[in-house]
Amino acid sequence: MSARARILLFGSAGAAVIAGGACAALVGGIAGEVLTIVLISGGLAGGLLLLFLEIGLEEERDLAAEEEERKRERERGTRDGGRRPRRPRWPRRPN
Repeated sequence: MSARARILLFGSAGAAVIAGGACAALVGGIAGEVLTIVLISGGLAGGLLLLFLEIGLEEERDLAAEEEERKRERERGTRDGGRRPRRPRWPRRPN
């Protein structure tokens, strides 16, 4: 996610919370209460979801970097990739 998109999305979630606060102060009656609840809860929920998205994307970047590092290590390592040869297993004894 680009920095511009991140700023726009988090900014719109914050703007929804601020708009909900403004509706609480300026709009009276049931309509004001409903708008307040919808805007504030929507903005907070959107911000929380965006936060979880950022955490998930960061984990994906970390995993991709680790995989790339492992790939480079395998290419630099020994011919067989640095793995130990498998030991033959003895047959299992019947019960």
